[in-house]
Order: sequence, then structure tokens, then C-alpha cells
Amino acid sequence: MARLTGTRPAATRRWGSAAAFLLLLFTVQAAQKADFSGDSTAATINHSLTLLQRLQELLQNGNGSDSVLRVRSAASDEPKVFHTHQLLLSLQSEVFESLLRNQSVVTLYEPPETAALFEKFIRYLYCGGVSILLHQAIPMHQLASKYRVWGLQRGVAEYMRTHLASESSQGHVVGWYHYAVRVGDAALQESCLQFLAWNLSAVLGSAEWGSVSVELLLLLLERSDLVLHSELELYTAVEGWLSRRQPEAPVAERVLRAIRYPMIAPSQLFRLQAQSAVLARHRAAVQDLLFQAFQFHAASPLHFAKYFDVNCSMFLPRNYLAPSWGSQWVITNPARDDRSTSFQTQLGPSSHDAGKRVTWNALFSPRWLPVSLRPVYSDSVAGAIQPVRIEDGRPRLVVTPAMSSPDFAGVSFQKTVLVGVRQQGRVLVKHAYSFHQSSDEAADFLAHADLQKRTSEYLIDNSLHLHIIIKPVYHSLIKVKK
Repeated sequence: MARLTGTRPAATRRWGSAAAFLLLLFTVQAAQKADFSGDSTAATINHSLTLLQRLQELLQNGNGSDSVLRVRSAASDEPKVFHTHQLLLSLQSEVFESLLRNQSVVTLYEPPETAALFEKFIRYLYCGGVSILLHQAIPMHQLASKYRVWGLQRGVAEYMRTHLASESSQGHVVGWYHYAVRVGDAALQESCLQFLAWNLSAVLGSAEWGSVSVELLLLLLERSDLVLHSELELYTAVEGWLSRRQPEAPVAERVLRAIRYPMIAPSQLFRLQAQSAVLARHRAAVQDLLFQAFQFHAASPLHFAKYFDVNCSMFLPRNYLAPSWGSQWVITNPARDDRSTSFQTQLGPSSHDAGKRVTWNALFSPRWLPVSLRPVYSDSVAGAIQPVRIEDGRPRLVVTPAMSSPDFAGVSFQKTVLVGVRQQGRVLVKHAYSFHQSSDEAADFLAHADLQKRTSEYLIDNSLHLHIIIKPVYHSLIKVKK
């Protein structure tokens, strides 16, 4: 690396055009913040866009440059050369401030993916803005992290959190999750995990399913909020993952034991035992779970609960989209009137309850007022009613059983409402609201949604797309002494 010759004061006097433009910027900002109260002739003169254009020209033409960055990459024999200005780089990055303190020419070594974006990265340091695509998010975040440009790092992380639903040919959410784990970004990690859980069916059929790590797969299999058609769909996807990845036996067995076999019908379990090569290879590791699943389907749930702990995750349904677990509900013009619908679900996942159905009533109101805001008669003027603003109400959803029966003994119901939105041309789950039997209403349901606007992100062609799922939950009874 070349070092500066001569004294440092001579070098610092070479700020040239960069310092002049920064001085202009500070002057304009100071003028904008000045207090003009009481002066009707006050006005703000803003030439900041012109200033940004001049700063771009500084980088493009190298006018008044006092430092040189040489970026080398294994993908090219020739380095990329950038004639830069130490003051501007140092203001944005403490790393560049340290590198350029005693030398004017610095050689940087970057992987091909970050080297390809280095010009965009440097332009951000001059202008404070950059445009990126999905496949550029990780390398741009890497550059921002490496050179400690914290504003850009936060901006790219926010871009990733808000573009999880964007459609790409190979998928990107799984890769972003793995990257978030490596860099310790807990917020991005949780956002990716939640998106994958609520839209798992879309991921199972995509190219990125094969890139799911063992750790991520096990995290997903632990969750009860996975949204997919059925547990059989999940098993089929896991079987394909195991066939492609061929993990060691302990890993494969741990994955297979995370499948909730009691949620699969006996006829399908028999077929899996006869046809699944993966299950045949690891039968000994899951034989006890399969036997328990067949017992669960054969016995009365009340009788089964006397001998087995049914409060564990193995007997808790996930968010299944199959018709026997709930119903889709498309509400047209949801800002207008109250709406209602009825649907039926199976009493429970056990085959013993296969012929038993529960009827449910759902009521939706776009502007349901709480009791404290409902109109009441005023004492001051006979017959007068206190005015109530429409905006005081908020969307409400109530789901109640239309029947009561002794068959409900030992079973309670968790209700989940999925809200679908169209993002980047795809219909995806944006929110999931869950509430238990003790409550008929989803708390804070669409509390921040503005259904009055046709452009609301919660509407698809001016309709609200809901999917109501009823999850039967069995309760353990007093165990019989064996």
C-alpha cells in the first residue's frame, strides 16, 4: 500500500470541491432550521438536489480527489479504481477514516458478489441513497457491516424485512434467514421465520425448500402455527428433503419424530408404511409414534386421554387449510355492512370422531363500537342520541359454535383467523389471529387496517380474504392406574 508523502497539513488542505459542497450543505441546513416566526416574508431556498448532483459528479469525475480505492476480486485480474475524497468517506465510515488516516491509496479485497456492488456502495457514501434488488440485499448488507456504515446496514435490513413476499425465481427468504442467523440480526431472523411459518405451503413447492438447513427445518417442525394443507403435505415435503440431503441417521430420526402422526388419517398412515422408503429406512426410530397414532384413532378421545398425555404438541393440530378444519371466507365490500356465515368442522382429529361435526357461526362487522362508545339517549334533550363518529369503531370478528353437545366433553377449540393479502402479485398470509374457546372474539382484529380505502393493503379486488380454522384441543383426564 502506498503512503502519503510530505506533511499531513498539506494533504488536509486538499479537500477542494468536497469541502466547499459540504460547507454549502451545512449552510443550507442551518438556514432551513432558523426560526422565522413572526416574519411573513420568510422563505426556504432549497438546492439540496443540485448539491447531491454535484456530489455525484465529484465521484464520477474524480475532481479534487485526495484518495484512491483499488478494489480487487478473484473474479477479475484488473482492480476497480475509485478516485474518492477522504472527508466524505470518513464522515460515513469509521473504517475508511482509519484506513485513510496515513495513506492515500488503499487496496481492498472483496468477494465477487460484494465487489460487483462496490460502486453502488461508494455512491451511497456520497449521496445517501442507493437502489438494490433482491439478490443484492445480502452483499450490500455485508459491505455496510464490514465498513460500519450503520445507516445503510439498517436500511438494507429493513428492505429485507419488507420484501419477504416479493417473488423471485429461486426464492430468497430461506437464504435471508440463514444470513440473519450468521450476522446475529434477531429481528430479521424472526421476520423470516414468521413468514415461512405462515406461508409454508408456498415454500414447500419452491426451489428454496431444498436449501433449508437442519436447524431451520427443526425450528419449523416445532411450531403449531404452520399454515399448510395437511400434516401429510408436510410429511411428503420432509420426505423429499431427507431424500435429497441424506443427513446422518440421528438427524433424520429427529426430523421424522417431529411429524405429528396422529394428525394423519389411518388409511394414509398405512400407505406411508407400505410405500415410503424413508419411513422404511428409519422405522425403528418412529415405530412407537406410529403405534400411538393408531391407538389415538382407534379409541375414544376420552378413553385415550386417561392413559396418555394429550396436551403435548403431538396431539395439537397445526393451521390446516383442508375443508374439515375450517372455511375460507371472502367478504366483498367489507367496509359497508355486517356480514355473517356458517360452516362445519370435524369435532376432532381422531377417526373415532370422524362422523361428528360442529357448526360454527361467524359474524364480521366493519365498524363495531365498544360498549363505551355505543349511542345512548341524552338526558338534556328528550329523544336525542349522542353522535358517534364512524371512525370510532373498528373491524370485529366473532366466531361461536351454533350447537352444544355432550360430545364436546374433554375438547376445547382454538380458533385461528388468517388474513390474506396480495403482495408482489401473490396472495399470502399477512396476519394470523388466534383466540381460544373462552373468547368468541379475535382481539385487536385488523385494528390498524383501513378498510374504508379501496387501496388498503388488506383488500384484494375490494374484498377481504379470510380463512377461519378451528383446532380441537384435547384435555388430559385423571389417569387410570396401570
